[in-house]
Amino acid sequence: MRAFVAVFPPLEVRKKTLASARRLPSDDRVRWTGPENVHLTLKFLGEVREEALDILCTALGKVCAGYAPFDVVLAGLGAFPSARHARVVWSGVGLGSARLRSLAADVDATLTPLGFEREKRPYVPHLTLGRVRGRPASLDLPAGAEELGFRIRQVGLMESTLTAEGAVYRTVRTFALEGEERERELDDDEGTDVHQDEE
Repeated sequence: MRAFVAVFPPLEVRKKTLASARRLPSDDRVRWTGPENVHLTLKFLGEVREEALDILCTALGKVCAGYAPFDVVLAGLGAFPSARHARVVWSGVGLGSARLRSLAADVDATLTPLGFEREKRPYVPHLTLGRVRGRPASLDLPAGAEELGFRIRQVGLMESTLTAEGAVYRTVRTFALEGEERERELDDDEGTDVHQDEE
C-alpha cells in the first residue's frame, strides 16, 4: 500500500482553515483539498509491503510513546513557490512547529534502518489546502489570518489510494502520544516556508 505518517487536526479546524483560504481572490483553477484530507505530514513512506506493517507499527509506537501531547497553532496562509506564481496553497504552523519538527525527525531516524529513505529536505510543518491546475495563479494573500489551535494527541499511519477524483485516505493504525509532559519543552517558533507534499 502507498502510505504516509501524519497528524490530522480536528475536523472543525480543517473546515475553518479551508474556509479562510477559499475567501482568497482567485480563479476557479484552484482545486481545494476536501476537509477530510487536510493533514500535517510527518513522513511520506511510499509503497509498504503488508508483511512489513507489524515492524513499522512497532517502531512508530515507540517513537510516539516518547512524546507528550502538545499544542499547535496554525498561523497564516502561503503559496508555493510564491504568491505571484502559486501552485500550492498552504497554512503554516506557528506554536508547536519546533516539536513537530522534532517528532518528524525522530520518525525519520527510526524508520531509516527499516529501509525507508531518509528525508533529504528540511521538514517544515504545513497543511496543503489547494493545488492550482494549469499555469500558476497570482494570489493576494492576507497579511494576517485567524490563528486556529488544537492539541496533538496521536499520530496516524495512513494508506493513500489515488483515484481520478483525488487521493482517498484510510487510517491503518493510530499511535497515542503517551510521554510525560516536561516543564520546559522545545522552544517553539514560527515556520511558514513549505515544500510540496508527495502523498
